[in-house]
Amino acid sequence: QVQLVESGGGLVQAGGSLTLSCAASGNIRVNDMGWSRQAPGKQRELVATITRGAITVYADSVRGRFTISRDNAKNMVYLQMNSLKPEDTATYYCNVATGSRTFRNFDYWGQGTQVTVSS
Repeated sequence: QVQLVESGGGLVQAGGSLTLSCAASGNIRVNDMGWSRQAPGKQRELVATITRGAITVYADSVRGRFTISRDNAKNMVYLQMNSLKPEDTATYYCNVATGSRTFRNFDYWGQGTQVTVSS
């Protein structure tokens, strides 16, 4: 059984910063990790991914503002969000791929943490 615990969401003014954290627990080998988000009435968007070797990929909407990182020893992934915009408001989900899976087929999702950016 894998459990993902997210933290760090909240309310911030436009232009501000937040850092999200996610810890994966369980007897697993974590492969790719990532963050996705979903705003009300919109489709879920994959925001950023990172491989075990720290290769990162970002959505165009956040490139240059968000930074994903991870600690392989602790099975943790982080999302540093800078220059936040009201359109970044969404529920953010931690994603984990285990075994031979990759970011194309994450098999575990966190419960979500709310990020609200006020204008």
